[in-house]
Amino acid sequence: MATIIPILKKHLVYLLIILAAGLGWSQNTEFIQFSGKVTDQKTKKALVFATLSLDGTNVSTITNTEGEYLLKVPTSSENGSITVSFLGYTNENIPLSSLDRENGKIALNVSITELSGVNISAPKDARGLFEEALKKRGENYFSQQTVMTAFYRETIKKRKKNVSLSEAVVNIHKAPYGSIRKDKIELYKARKSTDYTKLDTLALKLQGGPFNTLFVDLVKYPDYVFSEGSLDYYDFSFKGSTQINNKLIYIIDFNQKPEVSDPLYRGTLYIDAEKKILTSAVYALNITDKNRAAALFVRKKPRDVKVWPTDVAYRVDYREKAGRWYYGYSNVVLEFRVKWDNKLFSSPYRMNAEMAITDWRPNTSGEIPKAKDRLKQSIILSDEAIGFSDPQFWGEYNIIEPEKSIESAIRKIQRQLKRTARQGNSIP
Repeated sequence: MATIIPILKKHLVYLLIILAAGLGWSQNTEFIQFSGKVTDQKTKKALVFATLSLDGTNVSTITNTEGEYLLKVPTSSENGSITVSFLGYTNENIPLSSLDRENGKIALNVSITELSGVNISAPKDARGLFEEALKKRGENYFSQQTVMTAFYRETIKKRKKNVSLSEAVVNIHKAPYGSIRKDKIELYKARKSTDYTKLDTLALKLQGGPFNTLFVDLVKYPDYVFSEGSLDYYDFSFKGSTQINNKLIYIIDFNQKPEVSDPLYRGTLYIDAEKKILTSAVYALNITDKNRAAALFVRKKPRDVKVWPTDVAYRVDYREKAGRWYYGYSNVVLEFRVKWDNKLFSSPYRMNAEMAITDWRPNTSGEIPKAKDRLKQSIILSDEAIGFSDPQFWGEYNIIEPEKSIESAIRKIQRQLKRTARQGNSIP
């Protein structure tokens, strides 16, 4: 058995891999579904992780890595409109009545900053700006308890082929951002599809499930990346500005200092210039020594197998509602290599976990799920899920549109299962 363990003492402690040798809103009765693609108006390039929100509600979804979206809205909102947003682009407001339900093409324009109208001078203290953003989280982010509906997906690829996929709809009982209490998660639905024949006789499983992505919420859990006192180990610098929702956003880069040998992080922070709000963050682990990185990540494994990470990257995006911001989307990408002692070459693997908030409501009653109903932070979702047998599994819950390669992998495995079932039925 092999298990990925945390980087440092306070990392995203539930981002784990196990290798085993041998192997929304509450349900309504009717909804309308829209699908399509979001692109750059001029270049036609797909916009990845663009947000689509149903105006006047808390319902939203995001585009996948191919810029495609799938949005389900209640029939009561069929005459409403959606707002499409993407960092560095002008928001687009679109009436649903004018949007094609099966091929809704949406093009966004790059947001142009009027230099005469805003102050784009570089912050004098880039680190201080980030620290101020964290100090203001109690006033800039949700200060009340909320219950969030989220869609979660984790995939494993060997080279470019999908070999495992698990998905879930969960309810997150989100604590106020000014509180030290951790969030709680309830599992609502889950399903999986895995083709172990492509896994080099190793069953790879991601331990921690939705917690992997939830703890990427840098505003709520800064200590998982910037543990106490660790800011002194980093250099912060101003790298320019952009816009989001017509607001000036400072771009701050950070990286560990050259004299620091421990594997820390490098990345980019996007901070609202006026109110000092962290609106997005993209960062990665510095892997300078593969053996040391392997020692940090791999806890147990077969003796004749070597495993080491080659890339560990994170992203978190926040959304705004009535002047308050909240966690909206995050993903974790882990690339690593597996090599058997009796093989000449190693095999590359890529694990991706992502979660998007699709709806939320204030938790006015302060309800917290009982311990027996909560997901454990050691959960292995692929062991809990039930398969891809029910075509109506998700009902009207919003999900992230799957990539074409994932859809193909699911269809292939479904065909294999059907053939196996027919063969089984033919045996006397």
